[in-house]
Amino acid sequence: MEPRWLTDEEQRAWRAYRDVTHLLEDALDQRLRQTEGVSHLYYSVMGVLSEAPDRRLRMTDLAAQLKIPRTRLSYAVGRMEELGWVRREDSPDDGRSQLTVLTGEGMRTLERIAPSHVATVRATVFDRLTPEQTRVFGEVCEIIRAGLTGPDRPPLPADLPWRR
Repeated sequence: MEPRWLTDEEQRAWRAYRDVTHLLEDALDQRLRQTEGVSHLYYSVMGVLSEAPDRRLRMTDLAAQLKIPRTRLSYAVGRMEELGWVRREDSPDDGRSQLTVLTGEGMRTLERIAPSHVATVRATVFDRLTPEQTRVFGEVCEIIRAGLTGPDRPPLPADLPWRR
């Protein structure tokens, strides 16, 4: 089958997207480290847990939501445990699974650093867009996400990083 090469406009859009995803993740991480002494990954772990029922999730579910390998998550959670931001518990439903729980100290830390994170997101993304561009940006991201996660998406390989 002949490949469907990207048009010049598609190539421009793809490269801009690729570059912005890497640059934005780096900018968010650097800014949180400089202003709060916290990595973007730790912030993301606390953010996901703060929205979970009882502020707890199975490690495998947390890795899947963050789209990172379980080994990387395990290391991060171990460090966050030392800081008192999370704790691990055995799952009452499955003796093989562990839950990660956001502690009160972790929630306070998240609430303290969230304004800095939001300010960076606002300055790097939304302050540069008009309201109409923000609406279109959201729609485009939702369409792409649905194509990757919805019922019509191709089957995901078994060796995805968060399944390892």
